[in-house]
Amino acid sequence: MIDLHTHSLLSDGVLLPSELTRRAEENGYQIIAITDHVDFSNVERVIPSILKSVEHINRSMKIRAIAGCEITHISPLEIPAIVQMCRKLGAQIVVMHGETPIEPVMKGTNKKAIESNVDILAHPGLLSEDEAKLAVENNVCIEITTRKGHCLGNGRIVQLWYKYGFRMVLNTDTHQPSDLINDEFAKKVILCAGVNPSEINTILQNSYTLANSILNM
Repeated sequence: MIDLHTHSLLSDGVLLPSELTRRAEENGYQIIAITDHVDFSNVERVIPSILKSVEHINRSMKIRAIAGCEITHISPLEIPAIVQMCRKLGAQIVVMHGETPIEPVMKGTNKKAIESNVDILAHPGLLSEDEAKLAVENNVCIEITTRKGHCLGNGRIVQLWYKYGFRMVLNTDTHQPSDLINDEFAKKVILCAGVNPSEINTILQNSYTLANSILNM
């Protein structure tokens, strides 16, 4: 299992980064990205803390950890600036909290995130066809998710994936131990979202390719 969207107690998760990673390792994970929520109030504290944790994790565990962040509820006008800030602070992967149907995310967030070249647009809800095309042009990954509520948009994303062929990844958006999954469950979620059985490995490979490109930088 490769999971590129999880949270520790550095934002609204319940586990220390080390405990989150150790539990993931025990669950069969190969690679995990710790992507705690950030905005301008906490980004300068959270990213360095994750980087410090990841440094120790990667020295002491077999699982590989990636230091990242999830930019959350930022005005679309300010997304380019905070994406740049996250990268300057050392974030290895930048996720954007997309226009999920269950939260009041500002309209225009999906488009501006893709234009700003985030790595992953998470749970984007009713992604538009123009945004899907832009994701292809900018090589931005679009997420389907196992997270309750956010997963309501999975079917829409898969429909657009078949039409436009952007890179699609599956993540858990883990906040607590029970959110962690295994490969078997990941495949079930991908199937339930409407992906043909013969193409499941394509989705899993996308996560592997992105994760390894980051780890080998």
